[in-house]
Amino acid sequence: MAKPPATSITPATPKRDREQDMLMREVDEAVRQDEVSNFARKYGVPLGIAFLVLMAAYGGWLIYNASNRSSMEDRSNELVQALDELEAGNINLADTKLAAVAEGTDGAAAAAAMLQAGIAIQQDRPADAGALFDRVANNDDLPAELRDIAAIRSVATQFDTMEPAQVIARIGPLAQPGNPYYGSAGELVAHAYLAQGQRDQAGPLLVAISKDEAVPTSIRGRTRQLAGLLGFDAIDDVDAALAEITGQEEEQPTVQLAE
Repeated sequence: MAKPPATSITPATPKRDREQDMLMREVDEAVRQDEVSNFARKYGVPLGIAFLVLMAAYGGWLIYNASNRSSMEDRSNELVQALDELEAGNINLADTKLAAVAEGTDGAAAAAAMLQAGIAIQQDRPADAGALFDRVANNDDLPAELRDIAAIRSVATQFDTMEPAQVIARIGPLAQPGNPYYGSAGELVAHAYLAQGQRDQAGPLLVAISKDEAVPTSIRGRTRQLAGLLGFDAIDDVDAALAEITGQEEEQPTVQLAE
């Protein structure tokens, strides 16, 4: 049976709809809250990363299993075994198992490739990690959410070896208000502008990100500080900004009732 186009999803039961929606929210929140510069350090807690990517694999299975349910179940089991090895600290064995699953175009293959990329980052192999992320990002059979995640990861991993124009061209479309990855993509694009000497492009972008309440607090704080260093005022409410930085509630004025 032919695989359905990437832009269409076969009718699903309400339960599967809820599971798929949950997956997208999990993936979205994890990526938006993750600091791209700390990916390797966060991978040091493999169980958390493994859970995220397993959820992504399960989402791919939900969408594409109609054409080959039995094969997908086998590949999912292989992925789980690789995750068990990863959790146990058997990195090389996990990498070998993941490589076998990563040969393909389905959701399980995408999950395996992204986990392999995490291992490559941990082992200081950024070029290998970028190639694995690119494999996912360029796979039109996968949902756009996964491809966008992989594209951001690829750029973050290879930023130092990329031309600024390449960074802007590749993830600039994701650095738009309303996009779920606005903060992560926009921060990288702003740094690319700075590498080009375009402070007049980087500054306003950093200010806009810092004021977008949909962007994670950590990214808003970094972009606000960098905007200030560049001479752009990103603070409208000093008390609110201090409360956000310190993690404390903004002090409310006390109203004294007349006796």
